[in-house]
Amino acid sequence: MDKLSIITSFIHSIIVMNIPLLYGTVGEILVEKSGSLNLGVEGTMAVGAVIGYICGCWANSLGVGILTAFVMGALCGLIFAVLTVSLQANQNITGLTLTTFGLGVYFFVGNALRSAKAFPTMNDYDSIRAGFEDIPIPLLSKIPVIGPGLFSHNILVYLGIAIAVLVWWYLKHTSPGLRLRSIGENPAAADSVGISVNRNKYLHICLGCGIMGIGGYYMSLYMSGSFNSNCWINGYGWIAVALVIFANWNPALAIVGTFVFGFFNTLRVSGPSLAVAFPGALGWLAGIPTQLYQALPFIITAIVLVVTSLRGNKFSSGLPAALGLNYFREER
Repeated sequence: MDKLSIITSFIHSIIVMNIPLLYGTVGEILVEKSGSLNLGVEGTMAVGAVIGYICGCWANSLGVGILTAFVMGALCGLIFAVLTVSLQANQNITGLTLTTFGLGVYFFVGNALRSAKAFPTMNDYDSIRAGFEDIPIPLLSKIPVIGPGLFSHNILVYLGIAIAVLVWWYLKHTSPGLRLRSIGENPAAADSVGISVNRNKYLHICLGCGIMGIGGYYMSLYMSGSFNSNCWINGYGWIAVALVIFANWNPALAIVGTFVFGFFNTLRVSGPSLAVAFPGALGWLAGIPTQLYQALPFIITAIVLVVTSLRGNKFSSGLPAALGLNYFREER
């Protein structure tokens, strides 16, 4: 493989390996814009991954898998909404519980089917395998070096970017989006002008969690359905929570944030190849321990959280003022 091909492969891997971060981030932005802080992204993605993958394979349909993953993610969101919106449970604890619950469902279902030798193998389902193949964008994919890396991906990559742009437009340029943002900023004021706070919270929490579920399904396909002792999501849900802050609660910026975080995450796989191809400039990458590569995305996540906290409002202008606060209508 020549040097230019290695660069192209690296760019392609940044996107194909890390697009689940975009799904998780955009979904969480939608939830947080309603004023709800859901730390259950990891568990929600895990449920969408395992149930979406199994149903998609059994139906031999990528569309069924996507729809199932969305519905399962939305059901996780419904659980979160019932507990935090209707029952006024603590949002932080509920989110963490949802992660534990989601991972439990993931391993319970997966291990049960694997023990019964009924866990589906992706390669046995031609429609699923074909649906996950790259679809080059005409003309753009022919651009030297960057074309195949940026503009030749599977349908779920394009869907993730489309969802991010659509959610950005929805929040910024539509009346329902404006109502949602007003609820996240001041639910009492929104309630006073006739906006149904609880109904909007329920709707957007479920919708956001459904998007997370699709991200989980993507991970199952990217891992070719290889079920083992490690969860397919592998911490991506937690990184997505930090990416929300990095993107300043802006779905469009989440696309950029995914690429930035993805760059460091992809070094874990492609770093040695880059070191061999460019020994003069990047030879030092070969000396970095594998363990540091694996920890790098989480280190970057921690740095983002620390810097954001130290710099205050300068990097959090998109932060909903009522984020994480339960709304008691009686106290309005």
